[in-house]
Amino acid sequence: MRYITSREHSLFKKLFKLQHSARRRHDEDMALLDGIHLLQSCLASGKTPALLVVSESGSRHPEISQLLIHIDKNSQKTDCLMLSDALFSQISPVKTPVGILALIDIPRHTLPADMYQNSFNILLEGIQDPGNLGSVLRSAAAAGVEDVFLSSDCADGWSPKTLRAGMGAHFSLRIYENVDLIQVAHQFAGNVVATTLHDASNLYCTDLRGAVMFVFGNEGGGISEELLETVHQRVMIPMPGCAESLNVAAAAAICLFEKIRQDTCAGNSHENSVDSR
Repeated sequence: MRYITSREHSLFKKLFKLQHSARRRHDEDMALLDGIHLLQSCLASGKTPALLVVSESGSRHPEISQLLIHIDKNSQKTDCLMLSDALFSQISPVKTPVGILALIDIPRHTLPADMYQNSFNILLEGIQDPGNLGSVLRSAAAAGVEDVFLSSDCADGWSPKTLRAGMGAHFSLRIYENVDLIQVAHQFAGNVVATTLHDASNLYCTDLRGAVMFVFGNEGGGISEELLETVHQRVMIPMPGCAESLNVAAAAAICLFEKIRQDTCAGNSHENSVDSR
């Protein structure tokens, strides 16, 4: 394990820039995971970090020690670096870091040649807040979404804030960035459903069974008219209270799990009909 105490070290400078610069992450196709949970999610998905970075105090953390032993036994590729606590705090995105970071290659996926009938995907247009983006990804992973397509003006999908809010969801999804959403919507073989406040059907009265691609838009402006023209159905979430709208992450969670509810009820109805014969 190498030990670095100077912020002038070239590797420290690289880590610092990756943590603070979206352009650097994009240019190098690398990102930093902070904390035990994100590292565990990465390992559980079968991915191997390119580098582990541990603070002096973090090296004495029992769970981190066990992780390091596990990685050392199961991987020949991962290098390990120790930083003084003072240096580590300069690259950690949180005020009280647990003491471990992992440098990973950002998974990049080729856009599918065609969109299959039996799929569950989402399009995200212009989501600006990384916390919102991460929360949507977390709900998507929990709901069994397969692919997530981000427009070029979305927040960085692999920023520290997005990763923290996603809580490991990134490793259960195929995430495509800088995508032409209109093209993807046209290619999708199933039902493209957009959330909007105008000229829309009640979400709970809309058939969401089968292949569905949800579209969620910018926190302030919503979905662009150009993208709305490509959708098959527009839905709104009934809000009998005084609020004018919902946070995009909350709206996404409601829509995704309404589809899960409908699919589950349809499956149960089919099983009951078979059993009654």
